Amino acid sequence: MNQKNSKTVFCTLTGRPNVGKSSILNALVGEKIAIVTDKPQTTRTRIQGILTRDAVQFVFLDTPGFHLAKNKLSDFMVETVRQSVVDTDLTVFVADASRGGSPDAGELALLGELKAKGRRCILAMNKVDLLEKKEDLLPILDAYSKAYDFESIVPVSAKEGTQLSVLLDEIASFAQEGPHYFPDDTLTDQPERVIMGELLREQALRLLEREVPHGIGILVERMSDREDSDIVDIDAVIYCEKESHKGIVIGKGGSMLKKISSAAREEMEKFLGCRVNLQCWVKVKEGWRNRDSIIRMLGFVKE
Repeated sequence: MNQKNSKTVFCTLTGRPNVGKSSILNALVGEKIAIVTDKPQTTRTRIQGILTRDAVQFVFLDTPGFHLAKNKLSDFMVETVRQSVVDTDLTVFVADASRGGSPDAGELALLGELKAKGRRCILAMNKVDLLEKKEDLLPILDAYSKAYDFESIVPVSAKEGTQLSVLLDEIASFAQEGPHYFPDDTLTDQPERVIMGELLREQALRLLEREVPHGIGILVERMSDREDSDIVDIDAVIYCEKESHKGIVIGKGGSMLKKISSAAREEMEKFLGCRVNLQCWVKVKEGWRNRDSIIRMLGFVKE
């Protein structure tokens, strides 16, 4: 590519929990690089996705859902959102059309912060496929447009891929001339070890009871290729906050841990394109979400 004609745009995806930010990121990049579940606060840190389309390189920052912080880990997540919207050329505010109505208190608080920072912002109204009638969308868009002076509003469906090309075109209009920051075939700057840990946490979130997942942290202690083989060995520890949670994660006769490990191994193999030997252990770190040393150990470090 002629670097003289190249452009780059840095874009933050933000919004309330469970509006589909990670689903949009995966759909835009064309690869699963951010985990997705139906539980709030699935995304805990800033995840960078990269797409190069012709002369434009898009660098997307997927952030945790903006919420009321309840512990030190939550403080980290909320600060990640605040910092991410400052660091980029543009913010894409993602909202959930299926919820209907107008922006809730949390969204208004986040929009207020964006307004105070003078951020240029596009509204991506996600999950329009879940609306029974297309005309139901108009009053929702009107309510959000009154809450913020958006550069543009794009109704989308990450699940069906609807209007994502339109959203990309809108984002591309904010690209700045200059060299690309990443090789054109790069999809994320996340280390493979981090992605493997997230894939394991995704399956734990999917399979466990609702009171357990937020108290889970994952540490991949070892990831290595076997010599003369296409097998990757991965050793991971699942940390719980309570002894009672450890029993739930392991399950009767180890049944739940086997389910989680098996499902995670399949996802890891899809991502890596090779066989994976996954070994998991479960350990207790009482109240780790309020312990700075454990938070740092699990990779939650302020940039």
